[in-house]
Amino acid sequence: MEQDTIWPIMIFIKHKDHVHMHVEASDEGITKEISDFFTFEVPGASFMPSYRNRHWDGKIRLYNLARRELYVGLLPYLLEFAKQLDYPVRVEMGEIGEEMSRDEVKEFASRLKLHSNWKPIQIRDYQEDAVFDAINGGRTLLLSPTASGKSLIIYNLARYHHALGRKQLIVVPTTSLVEQMYGDFADYSTHNGFEVSKYCHRIYGGKEKTNNADIVISTWQSIYKYPKKWFEDFDVVYGDEAHLFKAKSLMTLMDKCTNARFRIGTTGTLDGTKTHRLVLEGVFGKVYKVTSTKKLMDKKELADLKIVCMLIEYPDEERKLVSKMPYKEEMDFIVGHAGRNDIISKLTVAQKGNTLLLYQYVEKHGAVLHKMISKMTNRPVHFVYGGTETDQREQIRALTEKSEDTIIIASYGTFSTGINIRNLNNIVFASPSKSRIRNLQSIGRGLRKSEIKTKCNLFDIGDDLSWKQRKNYTLNHLLERIKMYNEESFDYKVVKLDSQGKI
Repeated sequence: MEQDTIWPIMIFIKHKDHVHMHVEASDEGITKEISDFFTFEVPGASFMPSYRNRHWDGKIRLYNLARRELYVGLLPYLLEFAKQLDYPVRVEMGEIGEEMSRDEVKEFASRLKLHSNWKPIQIRDYQEDAVFDAINGGRTLLLSPTASGKSLIIYNLARYHHALGRKQLIVVPTTSLVEQMYGDFADYSTHNGFEVSKYCHRIYGGKEKTNNADIVISTWQSIYKYPKKWFEDFDVVYGDEAHLFKAKSLMTLMDKCTNARFRIGTTGTLDGTKTHRLVLEGVFGKVYKVTSTKKLMDKKELADLKIVCMLIEYPDEERKLVSKMPYKEEMDFIVGHAGRNDIISKLTVAQKGNTLLLYQYVEKHGAVLHKMISKMTNRPVHFVYGGTETDQREQIRALTEKSEDTIIIASYGTFSTGINIRNLNNIVFASPSKSRIRNLQSIGRGLRKSEIKTKCNLFDIGDDLSWKQRKNYTLNHLLERIKMYNEESFDYKVVKLDSQGKI
């Protein structure tokens, strides 16, 4: 009788906890290959002080060579690595997800009697699919654009896990998002008897940092330094707007949630780098694309978006001057340019409906525009920056929902992400930015529909200060944004005008 051929186990994968798996190889050379496979150059590392001071080599290593540990969320990549190199694998992992059919997801959602603004709503097909993926997969990174209803997905998941007696931690980047998530939960629960005040606890500056509630909603900044013991009670952990977490802080926080079998990250967009994606997938799970902005627009579930790129062309003497400037000086020149600020102010005041103007620098730009605009109009004008209290931001947001002529002048950091204003008609990009994430998140502020709003206008201010063969920095930023508009199939046009506002 012939004996079965016994192949040596090249890679052995074993469950450690719900954060890490133990990965051992029969050959040290294979171990080194695994380490190299999960080692990446960090984009922009050469500009960081730790790299310049030679304290760091500019790489991130997702496989801990000393402890032979890898994030559980990277298991699919490890298996693909082994398959490509024809390395046999033995996997001994604990339970991750659980079985629930799509029909059961639909039935459960219907039992929740979901409402919003006191009106009944139904979970959409793609939201249902996202809930299904998160429950059955156990861990996932939900990629879903702004205005696609991520908070409703999280609410459905939270109610599912709450019904099974699981303690949950929802982590968000800002205090505003803590209040918004709590408010959304209360909104959805108006007709189903779920007492949000009883089951949910909010944590940020000045709030009690207890984990006694069934569902804790907190900023990551408030809790990531807390001892591991504090996190061990949680069975489920969410990272909302996960792209905004600092990588080291995110990994530190998630490393402490050793008993959280269910891990759900949500984000509207990724920055396009492999490093960024794999860090998030490592702590949450593989990316699941819920839907896209274009699909939602085609279904008329989002407002129609019209983009006007207003390209300001400057006189030769200013072009020549700026051509010798480094990036920061060019930015200072642009935000301090009287003609440019006059164009932005008049443009903002001229728009009908609620208008959000986004800026980058508080004192030298935001405050200046606020003063100029306030003198030009009798409409309500609100100024928001990092120092604006959370309660005040929420008041401004709530007032705008009831208004049709409010102007909000806000920094990108405070209003570009997560703030829901359904009745927002216009957005002005007053400061140049090349960040894909920031730009898409900012656009998302205007995509929500309301009973009285079906379209949104975006005015993207660009600056042509090129001289001879040299394109200026901020013109290149505009070109990056236009590239993004093309990739997202957005409707846009470019209008040229001089620095005095003449087309």
